[in-house]
Amino acid sequence: MSGKILVLGATGNVGRPLVGALLSRGERVKAASRSGAVVAGAEGAVFDFEDPSTFDAAFSGVDRAFVLAPTGSLAITERLLPVIAAAAARKMKVVFMSVLGADADDAIPYRQVELALEPSGTPYVILRPNWFADNFHTFWKAGLAHGQIALPAGTGKTSFIDARDIAESAVAALTTDRFDGRAFNLTGPQALDYGEAAAILSAVTGKPIAYAAVDDDTFVGILTRAGVPEAYARFLASIFHPVREGWTAALAADVEALTGHAPRTLKTYAQDHAAELK
Repeated sequence: MSGKILVLGATGNVGRPLVGALLSRGERVKAASRSGAVVAGAEGAVFDFEDPSTFDAAFSGVDRAFVLAPTGSLAITERLLPVIAAAAARKMKVVFMSVLGADADDAIPYRQVELALEPSGTPYVILRPNWFADNFHTFWKAGLAHGQIALPAGTGKTSFIDARDIAESAVAALTTDRFDGRAFNLTGPQALDYGEAAAILSAVTGKPIAYAAVDDDTFVGILTRAGVPEAYARFLASIFHPVREGWTAALAADVEALTGHAPRTLKTYAQDHAAELK
């Protein structure tokens, strides 16, 4: 593999550390985003999921690509299937960031993308991360500012995964063919309910943080008042059902299999992001 690596979503929570880690290994990287901004010194590339005319220039000189869905989009198959097809037509290796549990039902949109990738004839690796620990300082930051995490998660546990562990897993998948043709479940090392998570964040930041279990409608109301479109707020509420059912409590050894080290704990995540969590 001698070409460049295209990283979609290069300005995001996974994309940014992924670009940096690849560059540190001496890889040539194209950092793709709608703006085409330079990331960590990597070559910037304009890429818009909704504009296939941007694909050719972004794919030029590339033999591997990290592919993920655009944040905030509900049109998973509509956005990703053309990208998968374009990459496969060029025999470009694809490392696809799916979601934990996508293989539970072939009707799940992420699974439909996996099913398009698997027989495509191009090399691939599928990464299925659990809920991001980083959500606490991004999506749930507004609540933390008021000392409360209000989510429809009930008492369900989640093995939160640090975005840096996802990025490092993607580095391993992109820089060797040892893992080709396989799917990996990426989880943190421990399953915690949101009350336990709030206690860890509170201890690390030194500020009181409590967890409030709310119902779906209350959660949607909180999000829409904050400016989130109702359709996307309803989607976010719906994906807490697996949390309440205990399906996100699973633990997997795949981060260590890919990276050679155990995944970071939620406490480590909180210590490293303490300033952003306050």
